[in-house]
Amino acid sequence: MAAPGRPLRDGLDRILRAKRGGLVVVGDGPNVLSICSGGFLLDSEFSPQRLSELAKMDGAIILAADASRIARANVHLMPDASIPTTETGTRHRTAERVARSIDVPVLSVSAAMSVIAVYRNDVKHTIQPTGWLHDRTDQALATMQRFRSRFDVALNSLSILEVEDTVSVVDVVGVVQSAEMVLRIAEEVDGYLVELGEDGRLVGLQSAELVDGVAPTLHLVVRDYCVHAPCEDADRLATAKRVVEQLANLPSDQLRDPAKVAEVLRLSGSFRDAESGVEPRGYRLLYRLPRFSETIIERIVDRFVNLQQIMRASLAELEQVEGVGQARAHLVKDGLARLAEASIFERYQ
Repeated sequence: MAAPGRPLRDGLDRILRAKRGGLVVVGDGPNVLSICSGGFLLDSEFSPQRLSELAKMDGAIILAADASRIARANVHLMPDASIPTTETGTRHRTAERVARSIDVPVLSVSAAMSVIAVYRNDVKHTIQPTGWLHDRTDQALATMQRFRSRFDVALNSLSILEVEDTVSVVDVVGVVQSAEMVLRIAEEVDGYLVELGEDGRLVGLQSAELVDGVAPTLHLVVRDYCVHAPCEDADRLATAKRVVEQLANLPSDQLRDPAKVAEVLRLSGSFRDAESGVEPRGYRLLYRLPRFSETIIERIVDRFVNLQQIMRASLAELEQVEGVGQARAHLVKDGLARLAEASIFERYQ
């Protein structure tokens, strides 16, 4: 509601430009009215101009829950004084206490600091100026673009190495690190988009394009290389999801540490020799083939264990896998052969 371009934000900005303060409660239910004293009953249609004019009075302004109407103005709010607050100003202390006692958003406009703060339950959020938000989103998008380029290069290199059977732990860790960084920056941009509202539409399109395909690819890379305990073999998909969640929860300094990422992937033993070889199971390349379901791919991996054995398998051996048949066996052989040729061509062009 307080994003740029919305009527409520327009009204709040008008209050700031007039160098006045204000206290706005978004919600006019019985719980809000129970702490209201005095003021004027308006029940008038909301407009930014009216909000700005009513802020000339010292009391709080009560809006409907959807901010479509102004219910009351010049209201004295009387929350429980025993509710703890970290604020020092009278208006901000009242806003925080109301938000902590009643589940409604409360907005406080500071004339002295030129700041709009939103309180909800125990959370306080300071609304940033639109120009500042655009600067931060531009920086974030530029950073995401660099990590996306790094991810694409690392992934292409991984495909080549997989075909040549020369993948090392460092190669896998590099793909995982860059993918996770892209996803983290995209999450940060999403936060800015909430505050930008309609002004962030184009930024949202750019972010969606940069992050497209990264999450599923990361999941497949983890499925290819994550080391499973014997008791987890039957539930490899769930194990891969847990590992992806662990990567998402790694602090930034640990994500930059290749040894720590290898430990999460359960490759720490192999990482002692950074160039030690690891073998992919083949999930990621098999998913690049058309018309192959999750079940069939899982059966192929179960039967042949790793990518190199899948590539070396004969048509007769592939046909023995349940659900593959002659046509799909040709698709596997021809599809993986084309991927191998494309990788070799890219390596030496």
